[in-house]
Amino acid sequence: MTGSSRWKVAAVVLMPLIGLLLPVRADEHEHTYTDKEEVVLWMNTVGPYHNRQETYKYFSLPFCEGTKKTISHYHETLGEALQGVELEFSGLDIKFKEEVMQTTYCEIDLNKAKREAFVYAIKNHYWYQMYIDDLPIWGIVGEADENGEDYYLWTYKKLEIGFNGDRIVDVNLTSEGKVKLVPNTRIAMSYSVKWKKSDVKFEDRFDKYLDPSFFQHRIHWFSIFNSFMMVIFLVGLVSMILMRTLRKDYARYSKEEEMDDMDRDLGDEYGWKQVHGDVFRPSSHPLIFSSLIGSGCQIFSVSLIVIVLAMLEDLYTERGSMLSTAIFVYAATSPVNGYFGGSLYAKQGGRRWIKQMFIGAFLIPAMVCGTAFFINFIAIYYHASRAIPFGTMVAVCCICFFVILPLNLVGTILGRNLSGQPNFPCRVNAVPRPIPEKKWFMEPAVIVCLGGILPFGSIFIEMYFIFTSFWAYKIYYVYGFMMLVLVILCIVTVCVTIVCTYFLLNAEDYRWQWTSFLSAASTAVYVYMYSFYYYFFKTKMYGLFQTSFYFGYMAVFSTALGIMCGAVGYMGTSAFVRKIYTNVKID
Repeated sequence: MTGSSRWKVAAVVLMPLIGLLLPVRADEHEHTYTDKEEVVLWMNTVGPYHNRQETYKYFSLPFCEGTKKTISHYHETLGEALQGVELEFSGLDIKFKEEVMQTTYCEIDLNKAKREAFVYAIKNHYWYQMYIDDLPIWGIVGEADENGEDYYLWTYKKLEIGFNGDRIVDVNLTSEGKVKLVPNTRIAMSYSVKWKKSDVKFEDRFDKYLDPSFFQHRIHWFSIFNSFMMVIFLVGLVSMILMRTLRKDYARYSKEEEMDDMDRDLGDEYGWKQVHGDVFRPSSHPLIFSSLIGSGCQIFSVSLIVIVLAMLEDLYTERGSMLSTAIFVYAATSPVNGYFGGSLYAKQGGRRWIKQMFIGAFLIPAMVCGTAFFINFIAIYYHASRAIPFGTMVAVCCICFFVILPLNLVGTILGRNLSGQPNFPCRVNAVPRPIPEKKWFMEPAVIVCLGGILPFGSIFIEMYFIFTSFWAYKIYYVYGFMMLVLVILCIVTVCVTIVCTYFLLNAEDYRWQWTSFLSAASTAVYVYMYSFYYYFFKTKMYGLFQTSFYFGYMAVFSTALGIMCGAVGYMGTSAFVRKIYTNVKID
């Protein structure tokens, strides 16, 4: 570990503590300033407009820095480091409420290599991002003429900053000073600052970055209404069919109970009651199954809590705050994983509970970290800012081993002791019942493939808005919609898996555990297929790095969604199966 890496790790750990110990002063962290106090302009990243995640350090292009002394910036949150935020001081001298006329702050000695770097950036529509008081600003590097023969660099940054009292509430950038790129010349870079009084409240200063016309479009409202009507229809249909069918089943089974043994033997016995001795038989591969159920319950808890926090707090106003919050909540909800996974494994008679706990604790982190590790190699090859620093990797590993694992252990112990007893309403036969032949569309493989269609249909419009906010330049803020869609998804998933399980049991096939999980989890397959459509028809992404980043993390997202849906479907179906076998009299 190099000296530089050691300092980065120390900075990640110590900076928050130092911030608590130092006296409070007016700066960009407090978002309050006194007259003529320094205002820092941070240069973040630069990259192709169509590849939002392919970003590089701003000074990886041969821009020159201002004359003011450099200020170091450390990643203040884990989310910042993971999202590739690389703030570097611009060197521009800006003071609160002090206007600056057009001033040259440096000159670029344009040799052939530097010109080629700028030409490449202009050809690929490179944009750069800056921050003033946590407010993002975007600018374009340059442009080409109509023939694509001559290339021009924007050299004049015209900043207009709005203030309300002692707070900055608005920042606008105008790029001017178009200069042709000619080798072996010197290009002067200049800036100006104009301050103006604004009526915008500090709490509302991010509203200009939102896009209500996009997120609150009639199509969005219509999709929510359509999904809601689907829920009403499904719940009504499931309730009506199952109540009527189950009533007939109960009546038939009661009539059979009144028959003597001879009549019962001659009778035509069929239906879900016949598998009562096998329906609560442990699933195949109980260790993996219980780990998936525990992980799915945890993902659902994380999704619910993060959405509620996002509704209460504007997490999009702070760099990396959404990712940092998700990581913290995931670590804090580890007992949920251990409780549900450990209790289910104990009910199914599992004895290697320590192995199950380790698999449950590291299933999702290993999947995410494995994908990130693979993409990190490509990011390092590209020298992209998305390359995760070594100190951040150490921090994530520490969270996994010293937070997630112990909390998962606590949950597993509680789950095994509080609800780990196999209190099934029916005894399990010693010898498994043979599964009779059935029609092809009643096979578990067919049910699994068809089970995810309706849940996907209830969310695919929302997927478009979520994809656009993450892969394009939109800020997602309508978390009320997301909460409603999550509720609708859970209801539709439970209804579909209950119907699928009922038909499976009626065909005297008792392998319902994996079928209920996989039929709900197959929603992820349709989401991942939709991501292919979105990539080729809704974006203009290109290149190895952006493509691997997109499909790698879409695979992670789809898998996590599938595990969550599978766990929700299984939990709902498990309650249904327990209920119907509790209400029927069995010898």
